[in-house]
Amino acid sequence: MIIIRDAVEKDLPEILFIYNEAIERTLATFDTEPRSLEKQIAWFNDHGPTHPIIVAEQNGKVIGWASLSRWSDRAAYDGTVELSFYVLELHQGKGVGKALLLALLEKADNLSLHTIISRITEGNEASIQLHKQVGFEYIGVMKQVGKKFGRLLDVHMFQFFI
Repeated sequence: MIIIRDAVEKDLPEILFIYNEAIERTLATFDTEPRSLEKQIAWFNDHGPTHPIIVAEQNGKVIGWASLSRWSDRAAYDGTVELSFYVLELHQGKGVGKALLLALLEKADNLSLHTIISRITEGNEASIQLHKQVGFEYIGVMKQVGKKFGRLLDVHMFQFFI
């Protein structure tokens, strides 16, 4: 059974492990160097009641996480957030990402946010399909904006109106 709950600071080592796995093995993030625990703590502290972080837990272990982060530090963007979510490779394709995404959409609605932006690297068809399933709209592509594993990569943009 999967439990979705708010993240707490003691979850950070497991959140960090999941994120570093994505850095090292996937195109899901454009970070190219593993993140330190200190940097992850600063990331955690930058979030708060209006920018939640949640985790998916199974048998006492964090197997995925998701967050809503500030889209921009400019005040006019205060109702806009960016979605991030990552699932341990071993647990991908089992509904964990969808459960995290749906829980965050509910939180966003309760926070009276206006829109969620999501950036998905080319080739991540599972994430693209999941976003479409829950109502995100495709709004465009940024061509060759990132380079990882020796490749220039496009990023597809999706938007969800709350």
